Amino acid sequence: MKCPYCGSFRHKVLDSRVTKDGLVIRRRRECEDCKRRFTTYEYVEKTPIYVIKSDGRREPFQREKIKAGIEIACKKRPVSIEKIDEIVAKIEEKIYSLGEKEIQTKFIGEFVMEELYKLDEVAYVRFASVYKRFKDTEEFMKELEKLSKEKTK
Repeated sequence: MKCPYCGSFRHKVLDSRVTKDGLVIRRRRECEDCKRRFTTYEYVEKTPIYVIKSDGRREPFQREKIKAGIEIACKKRPVSIEKIDEIVAKIEEKIYSLGEKEIQTKFIGEFVMEELYKLDEVAYVRFASVYKRFKDTEEFMKELEKLSKEKTK
């Protein structure tokens, strides 16, 4: 690693700390030539994952899209941003743990519905109505009945 000030490759690590989420290591360094200090961040490089859309198109995985969908489903519900971030992180972890380079949107949708089901029933139904593309109110009512039956068990 080059010193950003003088370009020297000679430096020493003064301090290393793991960030709160445990995914990044912050290192404080000092150049042995110019004696100036600088900070570097070390993290595991994730293999890019591509999402296969329902029409066959492929695009890079973007956690922001999952978060946006969950935020819309949870709008005006008693769900904190922190909880949404937790769910998004959990879903992202599931996706990366599969070890695949590509994933179909239907699997991502199932992961989201699974987490929303545990979190908030209204948010789950909102997301499911868009994700499952209910054709009419009958399909929508069947999903509500299924939810109601599972809740009473």
